[in-house]
Amino acid sequence: MLSDREFVQQSLELNLFFLRIAKEHSIFLEAGFTQRDYLLMQQAENLKNIFSELLVETIRLSNGIVDPAVLNSGEITTDLTLAAERETEYYTSIPIDSNITRMEMSLQGSTPGPEFSTLTRQVSYLNDRAIRAANEIASFKAYILQNVLMCRLFTTNYPLLIDHILREAHFYLRMLYRLQRREETNIIEEAVSQEAFWNRIMAEHAKFIRGLLDPTEVKLFDTANNFGTRFDELTAETNAIMSDLKLLRKVTDDSLKAAEDIRDFKKQGTEGLINCSIRSIIFPLLGDHVIREANHYIRLLKQFQRTKQTNES
Repeated sequence: MLSDREFVQQSLELNLFFLRIAKEHSIFLEAGFTQRDYLLMQQAENLKNIFSELLVETIRLSNGIVDPAVLNSGEITTDLTLAAERETEYYTSIPIDSNITRMEMSLQGSTPGPEFSTLTRQVSYLNDRAIRAANEIASFKAYILQNVLMCRLFTTNYPLLIDHILREAHFYLRMLYRLQRREETNIIEEAVSQEAFWNRIMAEHAKFIRGLLDPTEVKLFDTANNFGTRFDELTAETNAIMSDLKLLRKVTDDSLKAAEDIRDFKKQGTEGLINCSIRSIIFPLLGDHVIREANHYIRLLKQFQRTKQTNES
């Protein structure tokens, strides 16, 4: 069973990451609808506001509590986030509160001796509301995907992208439910599960980037395509681990190298989007969004490596 400290820290760290992800999913969905579906735009805007409010509360609870490694990982914000938000708000006219980003950038990591037990009730209540919000956006995404596949709805978002962000919502929910039950995790099982999930996510990121680039961007197209293939292979290797856990160290090492490489590719691409030097139909905030997801995965992989080394020594 998780201690009060573990429950509070893990809950706040999870919510800092995924509430922003969910908020931005709402923005991308809203931007993808046509004027015909203004009611869906409104629903996406409402969800964005719900996740923004929950994120602000999480930030206020997190100061001096969360692991500095999380704040320094680049998974909460990057040095491109503010510019990416500004440019995306300009292109879409969707209001994006960058004060939230500035609040995140000023967060301080945990210090010795904070009293975690006093926060458990507040954090549990926050998790309950995050569960309700995540269920709401998951239902919204499922509705959109079903109607797109039945040709009842048009959006500029790929059906696979909608399915992709729906899986992320379900993943977030599983993690929240586990925390609310105070469940401890088996590090080996957790590594296999997370690597299978995130390698597939990274493969799809590469394919979305490939598909959203202008046809003249041949070199970037080929690079993105190669990353898609590389992560498809890693996903297959991770699934094979289920029957041979001795392969886990190698797959983790390979996944880390690939994740660092695609993170660097995404960062260069996002800088190009902000500087208007890349031809594409990619919102700069989407570029920054996928950088942060890669950074989150990189931190997890390094954590798995350290844990396995400790267990083996």
